Amino acid sequence: MVAARILQDAAVGKNYVSNKLSGARRLRDAIVLGYQLQRMPGRDPDLSVPEWYANAQNELGRRSGSPTLGVDGAFKDPDNLYTEDFEILHGDLHDLHDTKSFLNSLAELAKDYEKDVKHHAREYKAATAFFNWKEEIYVARAPGRLDVMGGIADYSGSLVLQMPIKEACHVALQKSHPSKHRLWKHAQARQQDKGQEQTPVLQIVSFGAELSNRGPTFDMDLSDFMEGDKPISYEKAQNYFSRDPSQKWAAYVAGTILVLMTELGVRFENSISMLVSSAVPEGKGVSSSASVEVASMSAVAAAHGLDISPRDLALLCQKVENHVVGAPCGVMDQMASACGEANKLLAMVCQPAEVLGLVEIPSHIRVWGIDSGIRHSVGGADYGSVRIGAFMGKEMIKSSASEKLSHSQSSNDVTNSSDMDGNGSELIGAEANLGYLCNLSPHRYEAAYANVLPENVDGETFLERYGNHNDPVTVIEPKSSYAVRAAARHPIYENFRVKAFKALLTSAPSEDQLSALGELLYQCHYSYNACGLGSDGTDRIVELVQQMQHSKSSRSEDGALYGAKITGGGSGGTVCVIGRNSMKSSQQILEIQHKYKKATGYKPFLFEGSSPGAGMFGYLKVRRRPSLE
Repeated sequence: MVAARILQDAAVGKNYVSNKLSGARRLRDAIVLGYQLQRMPGRDPDLSVPEWYANAQNELGRRSGSPTLGVDGAFKDPDNLYTEDFEILHGDLHDLHDTKSFLNSLAELAKDYEKDVKHHAREYKAATAFFNWKEEIYVARAPGRLDVMGGIADYSGSLVLQMPIKEACHVALQKSHPSKHRLWKHAQARQQDKGQEQTPVLQIVSFGAELSNRGPTFDMDLSDFMEGDKPISYEKAQNYFSRDPSQKWAAYVAGTILVLMTELGVRFENSISMLVSSAVPEGKGVSSSASVEVASMSAVAAAHGLDISPRDLALLCQKVENHVVGAPCGVMDQMASACGEANKLLAMVCQPAEVLGLVEIPSHIRVWGIDSGIRHSVGGADYGSVRIGAFMGKEMIKSSASEKLSHSQSSNDVTNSSDMDGNGSELIGAEANLGYLCNLSPHRYEAAYANVLPENVDGETFLERYGNHNDPVTVIEPKSSYAVRAAARHPIYENFRVKAFKALLTSAPSEDQLSALGELLYQCHYSYNACGLGSDGTDRIVELVQQMQHSKSSRSEDGALYGAKITGGGSGGTVCVIGRNSMKSSQQILEIQHKYKKATGYKPFLFEGSSPGAGMFGYLKVRRRPSLE
């Protein structure tokens, strides 16, 4: 009777001081209270809160802000705590729980500074002291992205479809005159050793750094970015950040400043403090690096009054990753993070970055990301060699087309000359000047060039015959062998698959529509594998989706899951899954998560939901309210 009364009171909200909690949330908490009561002494010791509840609890907590218990025993809603501490001078929170939580974190740091709380973690200790809590702070936000279609074909000019995920990076930035900047002690000592006074300094704190085996803080004199009256070269900057592996992460943040100096001629006369806090998991192929770059540059631009469009900002951030970090990524990651909108797919032709628009995800379709647990990096050798192979293939196709064109023009064969007149000559001429590999259609590739490309070629042979592969961000190693045919074929067919996928999304809802969408994902996945960019973990997840799709229960009624593919740069990372928006599909996703853990020992992270890109979010300008004490 006592347990029943407690459950009833919880369900109707009697135990809560807030009347804003929904009935669904009260019922949810009543359910878990029931499980907790069942585990009281004397009950079944093996009974535990079910996994489906724990997943849902974590998901809902991140999305909407579950009530937290205060020191007085009363429930408090974290969505409202930040309003007590900060006045929002500019911007809109967009009702994003993670942004509210980030502001709460800033408020806690400010309170700890006032109370002189001693932190053991270096990142918190550093962050508590380096902001002037009485001055304005700028906050930017940029999400990661789920590669629904397009992937590595972006650097070959493909159409891509990218969805901004719920997880995002926040950056808080404050600029101040060098004479008023709160320098860390070692930064003060460095300036004294140099005999400098009032020199602008950049100080960065990275939350979560100590869990990722990297240094939690970074600082430098901004004058280190200058050589005389000009910014240093990107090559020198790359060497600068590579000196200490534990500090290389700072290139993603500080690199935005150098790119603005180099590309836009911006000069920074004030010191800058930046706090970086990212919820985008690293190494999972969901563009954690792009979210950091876009959020960092957005914050720098906002604080310095720079009016940069989301598209241009994304292109500048790509330069950070290509030239300062040294990773040969395409532009789709930064574009999705900067230009995306919640619950929509950003459609973009990467030539270099033409946004076609946003594609609604129909209400009967749902997309998930399932992490394989295998760390992914676009700086890895596999990604780079496949990219080189694709660019080699393009040059070989252009050379073959040029030879055909030259032969036809010099031939006295009337039949051959007639065949090359008009449209035929124009077509071969266009292929001889091919700017992007994806501008070659699959049927032209099969008709004229599939047999021209070798399976593999060594770097030395290619360089002797073709001179260069004309990719500014990769270098051919003469002694290395590169797979050309598979690497070049993939983007040609992927561009066609993405176009078909986009068209299918707008067609009438049907079982055939879902089956066709899923088939396109599967084809993409196995094309990645043919390039050498697969992995055991991602293959296992795709196979589990196939097992679910073709099980007896799915065949006897409308299916739930329809397709899956590896994403991003491949070689691990996250698998994108498409299915019907239903309870059954959600159950099957959790079942896949359970089976994968049972087989590998690793419980995959699930990516669900979406959020606005940095352009839609804009920026916040906040100022801490004066203490009432």
